[in-house]
Formats: sequence, structure tokens, C-alpha cells
Amino acid sequence: MNSAAQTATIINIAGNTGLFVLKLAGGLMSGSIALISEALNSLNDIAASVATFICVRISGRQADEGHPFGHARAEPIAGLIIAVLAGILGFEVIRVSIERILDDKTPEIGFFALLVPVVTIISKSLMSRYFKRVGRLVNSPAISATAKDSLMDVFVALAALIGITGVVLGYPLLDPLAGFAISLWIMYTGYKIGVENIDYLMGKAPPPAMMRDVKAATLNVDGVKAINTVRAHYVGNFIHVEVHIEVDKDLSTLASHAIGKDVEKSVEALRSIEKTFVHIDPV
Repeated sequence: MNSAAQTATIINIAGNTGLFVLKLAGGLMSGSIALISEALNSLNDIAASVATFICVRISGRQADEGHPFGHARAEPIAGLIIAVLAGILGFEVIRVSIERILDDKTPEIGFFALLVPVVTIISKSLMSRYFKRVGRLVNSPAISATAKDSLMDVFVALAALIGITGVVLGYPLLDPLAGFAISLWIMYTGYKIGVENIDYLMGKAPPPAMMRDVKAATLNVDGVKAINTVRAHYVGNFIHVEVHIEVDKDLSTLASHAIGKDVEKSVEALRSIEKTFVHIDPV
């Protein structure tokens, strides 16, 4: 398991646990549905971060007899878990918010309750930037999904802050309305994370810029006359490439094979390319 990815997942678990305790205390003390929704959101984050830790750890395992191309697909599974949990949480927050609107109960907001979303906004902003940087560094869909989830939490906390500030200013209805808005945002972000990670599992093609880099790396190899076919798809968070190259028909089998190996090395030197399959067409 990559040490940077492991550190990121541990920080995520610790940070979300601390925020959960803080939000739950603030929600129970004040009776604010927005803060209680925030606490549920952090509980969801804890479960998701544990799932991310497990899946990132699995994805780092070496290829074996049962999984000859490695375990990279484990990471998008973590992203899907985050998406599913976000959807479940969103519906639960909607239910609780509607109950509070019908109940017409006014929470008692003190300084501590106002402080909770402020601390959350600062903490989650820093966590989002950190996870985004690590996700790009180690090419991890799971950690990148965590970065988006943390950024989502910033807006969720902002909505909670608006809701409880409204209560202080004499508009108690803003508290459950903020909870309702939080739920919609949670479900929307969960949907986006889910779609992105389903694409990884379905073997979507890399971006056009990556395909141009693959072609350039192939044509830069001495002995390659042209490219007949080039295809690529994601295997988890890594890319497998299939390329058909044209070589001189008068070359020996050994020489043609050497050119193919050079193409493999050239393409696999690109970021995110895990395996290259080369087919040689004599012309």
C-alpha cells in the first residue's frame, strides 16, 4: 500500500471521528436538526473512510494467480461505497428535516453550536486540499472521491451555519430548511462520485490527451513505421493499452520483438499506464 495513500486514509478516519463527536455534542445540546444532520454526515464519512482504507490497502496488493492483473479495481469500489452511503444519508436527512418542519420545534442555539460548523468548514477545507493533492500524486480514485466528499462537507457545514444563525435571528424555520438543502447536496455529490467510479469499473477509455501521449510514445520508438490500432481502458485506476504497430517485414522475428518491447517500455513510462500489449504487423 502506498504510504501517502495510507497516511491520507488514516487522517481521514481520525478527522471525521473528531468532527462527528463535535457535531453530535453540538446537535444534542442545541436540538438543531442542521447540526444533527451534520453529525450523521460525519458518521457516513467515518464509514466511507474505513471502506476507503480497506479498498486502498487491497488495491496495493501484487498480482496473484487469482488476479493476474492486480487488485486495482478495489479502489473504485470504495468510491461506490461512498456514493451509496451518501444517498442513504441524504434520504434520512430529508425525512428528519420534514419531521422538524411539521413539529415546529425551535432549537436553543448557543455559542458552542455556532462554533461547530465554523470548525467544520476550516477543517474540511484543509482536508479537501490535502486529499486532492494526494489523490493526484498516487492516482487514487478513492482518495480523489474523498477530496470531493470533504469539499461537499464544507458547503454542508455552511448550510448548517446559515440554518442555526437564522434561529438566533428569529427565523427557526431556516434550521430544518438548511437540513433539507444539506440532504440534496449530499445526494447530488454521491451521484457524481458513483457515476465516476462506475466508469472506472466499466473500463472507460482514457481522455483524448492521454491517447495522444500513447501514440506519441509509440511513434518515438525506432523501427515503428506507423500505428494501425490503439485502444486503452481503465482497470481500476490504472490504464491498460493495446497497440498494433507496423514494422519492416524484412526484419527478423528477434528484431521485431525487440521493437515491441521498446514500445512497451516507452508507453508504460507514461503516468497511469500499468500494462501495454503490443501486436506487430509486418509491412
